[in-house]
Amino acid sequence: MVIGADTYPPDVNGAANFAHRLAHGLARRGHEVHVICPSTGPRTVTSSVDGVTEHRLRSHRIRLHPTFRLCLPWQTTGPVTGLLEEIGPDVVHVQSHFPVCRALVGAALTRGTRVVATNHFMPENLLGYARVPDRLAAAVSRLAWRDLVRVYRQAQVVTAPTPRAVQLLHDNGLPVLAHPVSCGIDLRRFGRLGFRAPGDDLRRVLFVGRLDEEKRVHELLHAVALVPRTLPVFAEIVGDGRCRQTLEELTDQLGIRDRVVFHGLVSDADLLVAYARADLFCMPGIAELQSLATMEAMAAGKPVIAADAMALPHLVKPGRTGLLYSPGDFHALAGHLTELLLDPRLRAELGAAARSLVARHDIDHTLRTFEDLYLPLRLAAPPRIDDGLASRASQV
Repeated sequence: MVIGADTYPPDVNGAANFAHRLAHGLARRGHEVHVICPSTGPRTVTSSVDGVTEHRLRSHRIRLHPTFRLCLPWQTTGPVTGLLEEIGPDVVHVQSHFPVCRALVGAALTRGTRVVATNHFMPENLLGYARVPDRLAAAVSRLAWRDLVRVYRQAQVVTAPTPRAVQLLHDNGLPVLAHPVSCGIDLRRFGRLGFRAPGDDLRRVLFVGRLDEEKRVHELLHAVALVPRTLPVFAEIVGDGRCRQTLEELTDQLGIRDRVVFHGLVSDADLLVAYARADLFCMPGIAELQSLATMEAMAAGKPVIAADAMALPHLVKPGRTGLLYSPGDFHALAGHLTELLLDPRLRAELGAAARSLVARHDIDHTLRTFEDLYLPLRLAAPPRIDDGLASRASQV
């Protein structure tokens, strides 16, 4: 099978991480897996990594994003078509509607190969980088959704990580039935439920993710500033992004520089330690189709305080696995922080329930679910293809 991705490690984001886990998980289960994705430089390179064949296509840096690389459509369609002819996959599974995946959908339709499409995209993820004026944001979002639907409507199977993410696709015009399939996490990585160095009396709240506008990390900083100084709250921020400098300056303005540390990007081992030593996790983002970081914190047995937005309420059940607050309400967030940090018994109860709830998102279940979706496509007769439709699918 072929997995198409317009972002893939070493990129650090949820879509890239999922594509990598999917590819390597399927390979471990005995499937022949090829990944077609952008290269990390201007050349096309093919290599084998832990049983997965990676075909990295010539790509280019773009000004709008510090790490994202773009494969130009006129440099992508030909190589993608050639790779599909060479590989002859049973199924193509794309992770976006951008140039690599768009070209894959078009080429697959042309040769009669079945397509599965998973959506990780929300316009809010890119509006900040594109510097779209607020007055134009709604119109640009509508156009972005229309473009995505134009590609995804041609897939035989469409999925998204949560029921809320599926509803969003349908609300924005997707005419085919989409299925909720969790991105999944490897629960075995999160066995250490607590860690505290001798003499460490700090109460730690952790955030993990990109430091971009839609993550709303400034709300956490404002809330920390409102927590009484008598409570030794300490915020750990793991991740990087275009807002990091602004957020660091905000800690000075709020007088909480001594209560916040920005770790930047960290190794997997250091990330596990950060989850383990945290007392609770906070996700203030408003554009989460699932939130892998939140699931990882729950797998580590941590209660979660999250914005009552998008798919986060699917994970955070108030009074059971954590607490929700209305986006922008700094005082409510500060109140939740204070309540949980003062009550170790409540933290332990919520954290245990969080780990129990997230167990249903184990990566093995996700892999089995996708195998169940792939199998009927593999056995079915090739779909009848409209040549004009296939041609349009490969266009930007």
